[in-house]
Amino acid sequence: MMETFKALYSNGKRKSEVYKKRQSDVYESQEGKERMVDMEELIIIGSGPAGLSAAIYAARNDLKPLVLGGSAPGGQLLLTTTVDNYPGFPEGIYGSELIDNMRKQAERFGARFENDDVIDIDVASRPFKIKTAQNEYEARALIIATGATTKWLGLESEKRLIGRGVSSCATCDAAFFRDKDVVVVGGGDTAMEDSVYLTKFAKSVTIVHRRDEFRATKIMQERALSNPKIKVIYNTVIDEILGNERVTGVKLKNVKTNELTELPVQGVFVAIGNMPNSGFLKGKLELDEQGYIITNEEVKTAIDGLFVAGDVADKRYQQAITAAASGAKAAIEAGRFLQNEKRS
Repeated sequence: MMETFKALYSNGKRKSEVYKKRQSDVYESQEGKERMVDMEELIIIGSGPAGLSAAIYAARNDLKPLVLGGSAPGGQLLLTTTVDNYPGFPEGIYGSELIDNMRKQAERFGARFENDDVIDIDVASRPFKIKTAQNEYEARALIIATGATTKWLGLESEKRLIGRGVSSCATCDAAFFRDKDVVVVGGGDTAMEDSVYLTKFAKSVTIVHRRDEFRATKIMQERALSNPKIKVIYNTVIDEILGNERVTGVKLKNVKTNELTELPVQGVFVAIGNMPNSGFLKGKLELDEQGYIITNEEVKTAIDGLFVAGDVADKRYQQAITAAASGAKAAIEAGRFLQNEKRS
């Protein structure tokens, strides 16, 4: 039956017939058992702002996209409390509520969702093949919107206080720390940039760095170190974040002397980097040295029919609004690609 479908698909006169309905091809597995492979017009991998925005646009374009959202859908917005910088919500909105609203909007137009983790894809030929923990799919077009994951310190107290004074996004949360004392952990450009940005709101910013020098570029160091609101504690790590319902301080450990001290603060910003969720793409797509997908014209890849949206390709902005915008672009491009194929 697979051979029959491929023959139909390659026949230019009957392409339109193939495109009009979802196909389900049954073939024999290696174990001799039958499996169902669902053929989709468009599959979106990821269900954060990028994936959900792509789903909304694709569904309104009658592509009936299938969103593979993973076993923990929603992206990093679920780690935040109030989102104050997403347009249209003058009083702010909870991250979980924003994600839920976007999903409902996509479902309203016909998007379908499966909370299943993608473990492998084959993009060497079309239709693309996607394997999840529970199923297998084929798709004529694919949008990858798997996002990025914050590198955390790995402390139990950190995990408990995320959204209660612990943050990984100064741009998102700085305004909540007006006239407060905060700590920034890190030594790269992101830590310097976050520290300078936080001085617009916070009373004081203390950079805690495990080494005796920063790895940030010289110009970023100069901007941070010349700011009177910023001070630095070198050769030091956070041993524990203090507080029950909210952050009240940090316990610091000098890595050379093992001396422990406490510093009263109301906020901890972790700025040690992000990891793009692209591990399953190694050897299949072009990635940079950090693992971010390399794109052409913002959301296109070197593979026809395969598009990218959000933080898995964006290491510069990494905001909900920019992720959502790229999701819309990817869906528009995917729709144009599929439409052009139908006409050919």
